Amino acid sequence: MAKLVWDEVGKKLYETGVSKGVLYPQENGTYPKGVAWNGLTAVNEAPEGAEANAMYADNIKYLNILSAEEFKATIEAYMYPDEFKPCIGAEELVEGVSVGQQDHKSFGFSYQTIIGNDTDNNSHGYKIHLVYGCLAAPSAADYNSVNDSPEAATMSWDISTTPVSVSGFKPTATLVLDSTKLSEKKMAAIEKVLYGDDTENGPRLPLPDEVKSIITAVSE
Repeated sequence: MAKLVWDEVGKKLYETGVSKGVLYPQENGTYPKGVAWNGLTAVNEAPEGAEANAMYADNIKYLNILSAEEFKATIEAYMYPDEFKPCIGAEELVEGVSVGQQDHKSFGFSYQTIIGNDTDNNSHGYKIHLVYGCLAAPSAADYNSVNDSPEAATMSWDISTTPVSVSGFKPTATLVLDSTKLSEKKMAAIEKVLYGDDTENGPRLPLPDEVKSIITAVSE
C-alpha cells in the first residue's frame, strides 16, 4: 500500500458558485417540462435526520439506530419564473392577477456548482444537482423604499422533499452528477435531456433510473 500524501498538486479541491437553475413542475409524478430560473443567487442545502437513537441493554450502550434522513434546502433568488407561482400557492385569477394562499404544487429542480482546484482554478469541473419531490413553504418578502444605495430585493423559499424510488437503493430526493468522474459524452447526454436541444426535445427532469440508463447507454 502506498504511503499517504497530503496536498498534492492538482488535488486541492473546492466547490463554489451556483448557476443554471432549472424548474421542473411535477405532473402525475413526472417532470416533463423545464424552464430556466433566472436570478438564482443561492441554494443552501440543509439535510435533516440521520440522528443517532441510542439503545441500551445489559446496563451498557447496546447500539445506535439512525433516524431517516430528509433533504431540505433554501432557494434564494432575485426573481422566479412564472411557472413557479403554483409552487408557492399563487394562481391566476385572470391574466395578470394572482390570487395567493392556494395549494402548493410539487416540483423538481436542478442547478450547477463549480469544482475548482489549485491548478485549474474554477475550470476544473462542475456538478449537476438534481432534486425531486420538492414543496416550497411560504416565505417573507421585504420591500424597501428606493434610496441612494439601491438594492434588489432577494426572495427565499424553504424547500422540503419527498424521495422517489431508485432501483437497488433506498428512495432518494437527490442525485449529483460529477463532471470530473463522468466523461464529457456522458455529461452531454444528460444535459441534453435536462436543458433540451435545438430540435423538438424540450427540457425535462428524468427520474433516477432513467438518469442511470442515459449515462450507461453512452459508449466511450
